[in-house]
Amino acid sequence: MPAGRAEQVAAVLPQGVLFATPPRTTGEEPRTPQTEWSLTSAWPHRGRSATGTAAVHYGAGHDRLTRPMIFADGFGHGPSDMRGLWHRLNASYPPHRHRLLDQLLAQGIDVVLLGYGARHTHLQANAGVAAACVRRAISERAGDTPLIVGGVGMGGLITRYALAEMEHRGEDHQTETYLSYDTPHNGAWIPLILQQLAYFSAALAPGGPGQADLIKSPAAQQLLWAWVESGRYSGPVATASPLRVEFIGDLRRVGWFPARPRKLGVANGAADGTGRNVPPDAPVFEWNALDGLVGVTVRTQPDRGTNRHVGGMRAVPMWASKSYTSDVAPFDGAPGGTMPSYGMLADKLGVPIDTRYRSACFVPSVSAVALQYDPLEWPVDLYTDITALSPEQSQLDDFQCDAHNSEHGEVTATLAEWILGQLGK
Repeated sequence: MPAGRAEQVAAVLPQGVLFATPPRTTGEEPRTPQTEWSLTSAWPHRGRSATGTAAVHYGAGHDRLTRPMIFADGFGHGPSDMRGLWHRLNASYPPHRHRLLDQLLAQGIDVVLLGYGARHTHLQANAGVAAACVRRAISERAGDTPLIVGGVGMGGLITRYALAEMEHRGEDHQTETYLSYDTPHNGAWIPLILQQLAYFSAALAPGGPGQADLIKSPAAQQLLWAWVESGRYSGPVATASPLRVEFIGDLRRVGWFPARPRKLGVANGAADGTGRNVPPDAPVFEWNALDGLVGVTVRTQPDRGTNRHVGGMRAVPMWASKSYTSDVAPFDGAPGGTMPSYGMLADKLGVPIDTRYRSACFVPSVSAVALQYDPLEWPVDLYTDITALSPEQSQLDDFQCDAHNSEHGEVTATLAEWILGQLGK
């Protein structure tokens, strides 16, 4: 290898943890909570106990916890950004610029925002933190009004498991309503070529935190329907991580969903099967640096088939590879809550990208509304018209999809107004 080549390559590759969403801000200071709780997991997982924090905001007319709603943080790396979580859930939404958390507080609902010491650790471990939060809310509550418990994205999956595990252990969680917000009940999606690019960057530009730290984390392995273990991995992607297989087994062991609460959910994706204008097997961007010695080719996920090309990476003379997939559905353009996954990487590389390719599906609508199908095999059409299905085909008691495919976790009028109506019943 020419002297200094490794350092040259490292200098032009993206830095920092890839696919970690940037902190949310609204230009306004978040509401100061009346109190904060430091939490330790109600049970250990793999011999270790997770930790977390809850920010408690009293509803209108309350001077102590009276009608608690625990709402958990979602997918990310490192500790929860509690200010960012408030900004994300309380962002004003058109047309009247209302704010969901402010509206809940005005209804007399005490909002308890739940964060984790390590969002990227095992879901079972952070479910223990959620269970500890439920216990604390019950002990602090004035009166006996039942709890509302849920979360955004991964937070909804963690609280789903926590409530089911508490029931399995014979513990009364005193929860009347479970609410998930664009939760990947059957799995989420990050393009496979982008996962491999994270490993590629981490291998050639080492340092901490690494570009692949979120992708290779336990949470990502358990959350993603399709996951790869390295930049050169080739093989099945739905069962590549034993951690996902184990988590699904644990969910089944505790009853799959909690049985006692009314189970509600909203999806940022459309319900009528309308996807986004992201065609399968299309070029997204090409990036070259150091006079072509380093380069990346990125394509959208093809529509199944055998050994379909999705891109490649090179860093002469250290690395050269092309990536292919077999029998993987065209997730990128599917109806669902979106993430600017292609756009975030293109921006880090300083390469132009067509606007329609910036965002890809992250949580398919069929996953967010918990349709009944095998979460490993996924024998379901991503473009299913959910409006044409009978209610019994969802494992939720009721759900609402957005009017269009919006960003994952975004608060929109369609979803906020439905939640306010359901919780006000």
